[in-house]
Amino acid sequence: MPTSPTLVLFDLDDVLCHYDRSARIACMALASGRDPEAVYKAIWESGLEARADAGLLSETEYLSEMGERLGCRVTLETWLTARKAAMTPQHEVLALAKRLAEHRRVAVLTNNCRLVAEHICHLCPAVFEIFGQAVYSSAEFGAAKPASQAFLRCASKLGVAPAEVLFVDDLSANVAGAINAGFLGHHFVSTKALAQALQHHQLL
Repeated sequence: MPTSPTLVLFDLDDVLCHYDRSARIACMALASGRDPEAVYKAIWESGLEARADAGLLSETEYLSEMGERLGCRVTLETWLTARKAAMTPQHEVLALAKRLAEHRRVAVLTNNCRLVAEHICHLCPAVFEIFGQAVYSSAEFGAAKPASQAFLRCASKLGVAPAEVLFVDDLSANVAGAINAGFLGHHFVSTKALAQALQHHQLL
């Protein structure tokens, strides 16, 4: 019988919490005086968010360029307010994670800039309560999921072999990337299916 994973690595957005990008855009539109379409183009369509997720910009550079594209000053407080508005804890999934944390290591790997990991206590206290500082943004590893580097560098940071990790993500491409990097993978579609997968891997 195969050995049970020693660590379960969760995605953040749309796994541990529901992510509503429209709410984030609405907050940034209000703060900048721009319409939602202009905010989307400035942050996402421009590639700014993707570059920040991949660690190609420092936090200062990220906020500064966002302000330039929106025609206003974007403070850390403004950014955090908008990001927090987009996040709603998925309590059933978090309850599973809490059970796991009693006897297995758990951590988070999210495609995001460093600010999300650095401020997770403020952005989503329910996640911080379970995972503490074991929340890692792709930007820290200089690569975004599904690139193998993101997974392998995260495993190295955590001091575990890829084969010891079960990775959970709502995007099938990211799960495939994890498997290609030597991880075990589960495509998240529901709490019930996740619980069944955890039981299959002798984790519950």
